[in-house]
Amino acid sequence: MYTHIVRQEKGMEQNKKNGTAISKDINENMKKFKQIFADCSDIKMRQMYLGEELKVACMISYVETSVGNLMLESSVLGQLFRQLQKQPSEQVVQALDQNRMGISDAVPFATMEEAADAMLTGEAILFVDGYDKALKIPDKGYPAKSIQDTESEKVSRGSNEGFTESVKQNTALIRKRLRTPQVKVREIKAGVRSKTNVDIVYMDGLVKPSLLKEIEQRLQRFEIDGVLDSGVIEQLSEENWLSPFPQFQTTLRPDRAAMALLEGRAVVLTDNSPAALILPSDYNSFIQTSDDYYNRWEIASFTRLLRYVASFLSMTLPGLYLAVTNFHTQLLPTSLLLSFAAARQGVPFPGIVEILIMELSFELLREAGIRLPGAMGNTIGIVGGLIIGQAAVDANIVSGMVVIVIAFTALCSFAIPNEEFASAFRLLKFAFIFLCAFLGFYGFLLGILLVLIHLSHLKSFGVPYLTPLAGGKKGRRGTWDSLVRPPSFTLKERPQYVRPSQKIRLRIRNPVENEKKDRYK
Repeated sequence: MYTHIVRQEKGMEQNKKNGTAISKDINENMKKFKQIFADCSDIKMRQMYLGEELKVACMISYVETSVGNLMLESSVLGQLFRQLQKQPSEQVVQALDQNRMGISDAVPFATMEEAADAMLTGEAILFVDGYDKALKIPDKGYPAKSIQDTESEKVSRGSNEGFTESVKQNTALIRKRLRTPQVKVREIKAGVRSKTNVDIVYMDGLVKPSLLKEIEQRLQRFEIDGVLDSGVIEQLSEENWLSPFPQFQTTLRPDRAAMALLEGRAVVLTDNSPAALILPSDYNSFIQTSDDYYNRWEIASFTRLLRYVASFLSMTLPGLYLAVTNFHTQLLPTSLLLSFAAARQGVPFPGIVEILIMELSFELLREAGIRLPGAMGNTIGIVGGLIIGQAAVDANIVSGMVVIVIAFTALCSFAIPNEEFASAFRLLKFAFIFLCAFLGFYGFLLGILLVLIHLSHLKSFGVPYLTPLAGGKKGRRGTWDSLVRPPSFTLKERPQYVRPSQKIRLRIRNPVENEKKDRYK
């Protein structure tokens, strides 16, 4: 990261040398700035006068709606102008140069290009006659969505705050939960034309230096016009792009991101995107949720086992149904086999066609429900599913058992906490359907074997995807905190993402010893 910072500083120095220097003549600066933002009706430039005698000309430039009312008492700009108008005219430039107003985030720029880039971040730029620098004045910035609940990561217990589309607010939400200077934030620019702020957040002392180095290399290996969402960074930075399984964990919850930092992982925040990227990731991290550690361990372990079973059935259940009913009927009891045969009476299509018709219909309903408004989308999903399923059974297009299998498969896919992780099983489900339809139970075992081989070779930033079941270090927390969630007092070690010297996360003092110490004080 240090080399990256050095390169950034050298690039800034080079831009200063090649850029247009700011003049002490306010008229010349106004002319050049208007040339840069020609035909930009949303860029406002206001000329004003400072000093007691109102003799010092100045210009304030900002993006419309990004700067508050100058006359408001709470406005930094308003307070600054009122203070400067009280200064003698000959001391206005000196007051700005020495920052007598005490503005903590005021940044001077020596070139027009730097001032223009700073203004486009949503701040105001001040030019003063006789002052050869442009001053960035912090204000309210671009309009942003307020902090709201997360819709896709609901929890039964825990904080309901979610990330916003402002990267500054998102870093503040993390610091709100981890109030320590060990939380470090490195900011870089991504996108040649968008110049999007991308923050790398990590816990100093816990994160491995090799992880930070690899993150830096991944972010530097591509150059693109614009980064409008964290999904762009995810797709351009992932190592194995052919894998259906995501190698980045996404979250909309600040507490989940803070928990990842305490585990020695890093969080990548992108401006204009509420989705944070957590890395490295593994199979278990996608199954676990935040409230697993807020609820009692018994119910947390039970629900976690349900999610593991659901992830398996969401991928294999339709194919397993085809394998059993078409090739291996001897595995079923006679009464159940007769029920399956009775349900298929009058159905003109083979089993694979039935499954594909209902699966594609359900996927279409799911996609249509996402694009529609909230209330209408829920209605379409429920009513459409009931109507299509019942109508298909009544018309003898599909059997009732197929509808039950598809509905149960859908429930299993919805039980997976991470939507991107669930999408991998949605795609692999069709592969299992074709394998089992033509090879039966042998195709089922072949599909399971191929998925396990792929997952055993898959890595996320050097961490095996099946950690700790495969590739994990014996005796570390992850060995126990996988299929079940042990009691909190037994989770004394951090996962293997963290530095080996910082593996201990919990120390429990003996109350008897504490009582003796207090007695002899």
